[in-house]
Amino acid sequence: MNKRQALRLMGWTGLAAAAALSLAACSENKPSFNAVDITGADYAKGFSLTDAEGKQRTLADFKGKVVVMFFGYAQCPDVCPTTMSEMAQVKQQLGSDADKLQVVFVTVDPERDTPEVMKAYMGAFDPAFVALIPTQEQLAAVAKDYKVYYKKVEGKTPTSYSMDHSAASFVYDTEGRLRLYARYGAGVPAMVSDVKALLKSS
Repeated sequence: MNKRQALRLMGWTGLAAAAALSLAACSENKPSFNAVDITGADYAKGFSLTDAEGKQRTLADFKGKVVVMFFGYAQCPDVCPTTMSEMAQVKQQLGSDADKLQVVFVTVDPERDTPEVMKAYMGAFDPAFVALIPTQEQLAAVAKDYKVYYKKVEGKTPTSYSMDHSAASFVYDTEGRLRLYARYGAGVPAMVSDVKALLKSS
């Protein structure tokens, strides 16, 4: 190896070391999440829908809180009640930071999920959880914006149908920025950890 090659090799080695240190510094400052980090995603940036009280709601209403948004319906036999029950436990485990978490439930069954039904349903888990009731047209638009799947599955009678739907949650930080995609079944400890990390980094 001649002198020029040696100097070039030393230069590349130095650059590699500097890059490694830079990456290490970045990873130390960046929170580690259990859910999928989708910070900067160009979808699911917000909503404007009516709640069970008839009030128009947007993400801006919850600034200063971590928002966990879920799509479901009141007659769901498993995924929805499990998710809401887990979110109630997450809120309890946040202790003094409990009021810094806002759960938002968007019904994919506005035909049956009336304001009265939604009030009772949210009340069964936590009265502070907010239920949003879109029109069918609004539901189609917000589902497209959030890349959420839903489909009516006919039952034995016209009113005994069920709804197939996506089962993940969207998590926003205290500034209303989309940060995480939390898959169903991750469990309470994982969500508690992620919410705490978002609160700490805000």
